[in-house]
Amino acid sequence: MVSVIAIFDIGKTNKKFFLFNEDYKIVEESSKTFTEIEDEDGFPCENLQVLSKWVRNTLSEYLQDSTYDIKAINFSAYGASFVHLDRENNIVTPLYNYLKPYPIEIEKQFYDIHGTKEAISLTTASPALGNLNSGLQLYALKYHRPEIFSRIAASLHLPQYMSFLISGKHYADITSIGCHTALWDFTTGNYHDWVFKEGIDKKMPPLFPGTDVIDIVYNNKPLKCGVGLHDSSSAFIPYIKHVNEPFLLISTGTWCISMNAFNNTPLTQSELENDCLCYMTYEGATVKSSRLMAGYAHEIVVKKLSDYFGTELNYFEKIAFDKNLIRKEPPLKDLTSFDVSAYASYEEAYMNFIKQIVLAQKASTDLVINNTIKKLFVDGGFAKNEVYMQLLADAYPHIEVYAASVSQASAIGAAMVLHRHWNRFELSNNMINLRRFHAASAFD
Repeated sequence: MVSVIAIFDIGKTNKKFFLFNEDYKIVEESSKTFTEIEDEDGFPCENLQVLSKWVRNTLSEYLQDSTYDIKAINFSAYGASFVHLDRENNIVTPLYNYLKPYPIEIEKQFYDIHGTKEAISLTTASPALGNLNSGLQLYALKYHRPEIFSRIAASLHLPQYMSFLISGKHYADITSIGCHTALWDFTTGNYHDWVFKEGIDKKMPPLFPGTDVIDIVYNNKPLKCGVGLHDSSSAFIPYIKHVNEPFLLISTGTWCISMNAFNNTPLTQSELENDCLCYMTYEGATVKSSRLMAGYAHEIVVKKLSDYFGTELNYFEKIAFDKNLIRKEPPLKDLTSFDVSAYASYEEAYMNFIKQIVLAQKASTDLVINNTIKKLFVDGGFAKNEVYMQLLADAYPHIEVYAASVSQASAIGAAMVLHRHWNRFELSNNMINLRRFHAASAFD
């Protein structure tokens, strides 16, 4: 039997399951997408019941497979999402969508009582983002739906709920608590005062170290069960483990997140207003970061391009970099407003759209980059995009720019933190595949 670790990697769109062997090679992989349902206000949200059933059934299926000996299990999942459980571990509310508008009157009440947006944001390293500040979701329940709030015995962020499904244990994790939740005071290293004043701390399970495991038996099989990690922090782990000099990682997907663990300056008001925040590593270190919703914009504009020029949706994958097609144009304030009809061909339009993305990306990354950074890594979808990578190298001619391929970075990060609990071998040094891009003077 092959010794493996099982990882569930839960994204907003794709839900993935992996088995990694002791060399961190994927030996089994499956992916699902589930149709969203609606919460009580008619807003789209995750179908938690279907997701939960899939997680349990998938694990049970592979535990019965005589090919593999599953030694351990861990989870990575998107943040800003709470699952609220009552004393009998019944789910109390839908998994509210963090994009749902936050009640204006509740928001005003919160900041009137507990301090200005600026003050709360600075101490919690969380831009004021309504439901994206998951702590405020609990605050809204307390005053908007007090009868539901009173039923909550434990509020688990989604990665920790995934762990609970298998372990039956309630825990919190610093990568989820410390990620734009408005719950954690980065100046004191504890929950913010407002959390205690509102009794929110009583809904928070004890913090559990990300490198530790819960010893469990599931379907008669002993397992080392991790507590789960926020996916952005998890994707950072292979780089922390293997890169020995100061670097910045742009993790690309729906959000493109520039992550710099080598910038110790406190967040400023200006940075917060420009969508900077701090993440936490699994060891509790601060990662100063900035966010740009470039992957979402790419999805919108690629559809516009396909409709306008009559191509298949993924035609952009065939386009080679051509600096002669690039125009000198001012940056767009809204990437999704890109006018595809202003160009003679799909190729020209796409090249100039990616130039706009990279202009926005540089503005975002510049907020957190500093002089210590020698290397810039890009992982995720845009790392495979030649046009994006070439233009980014042009934007940073004095820094080494690499397309980095870590196969399923957030999943492999969740596996790596439990390495000592299940793996007999030393951690490999060759998990990151790198391709360097050199400046071609196209960016001016």
